[in-house]
Amino acid sequence: MNKKLWIAALLVTVMTVAAGCGSKPTAAPAPNQTQGAGTENNASEDQNETDITEPVTVDPEDTTTTTPGTTEGSTEGTTTPSGETTSEKPGTSETNEKKTIDVYYTDLEELELHKATAELSYASDDAKYKAAFAALQQSKDDKLVPLWAKEIELKSVQFKDGALTLDIHMPDTARLGAGGEVFAIDALKQTFFQFDEVKSLDLLVDGQQSESLMGHVDLEHPMTRSE
Repeated sequence: MNKKLWIAALLVTVMTVAAGCGSKPTAAPAPNQTQGAGTENNASEDQNETDITEPVTVDPEDTTTTTPGTTEGSTEGTTTPSGETTSEKPGTSETNEKKTIDVYYTDLEELELHKATAELSYASDDAKYKAAFAALQQSKDDKLVPLWAKEIELKSVQFKDGALTLDIHMPDTARLGAGGEVFAIDALKQTFFQFDEVKSLDLLVDGQQSESLMGHVDLEHPMTRSE
């Protein structure tokens, strides 16, 4: 009886030892995996810190926007109190001068010269001479007849060193008789010699120095101011 109990106890001991040897130990976490997880967490935290954008403070009263590459104050124009911007370009405005001169016409019978006045508006000397010639071609008084018809074309005006040159084109319909031709030349001289700077006047017909304006009277080249 004692022998059987001893054998049974021995078997239990052997089975217990065998069971302890047969169980597999649990593997410890790999150091690399743990370290890698920690690295990823640290990288994520670093990335979150890098992506944070610093806030920009905007002054509500400052409405000026500065564009990169531009310099403040380089904008052209003037800002008005109402906020509108007006462009100003120096040297682009022209101021017309005004001058009242005497102009000369004839009467209905073409007997003599008659003086009238005309107001010129011009921005340059050339424009002044053109306006004076145009004044000779029109009259506001029905009793005063222009000796220079509107059909006469003033082709060019040149002024240099006191010498004024007018180049005209005269159609046959604008020609006058001998008396009219004398008055026409006299009216031209008295009108243009009012300008102090004009010392001589040369009249060309289609660019040429014609011997006569209308075929009756000799034409001087140039005509000079009588002292």
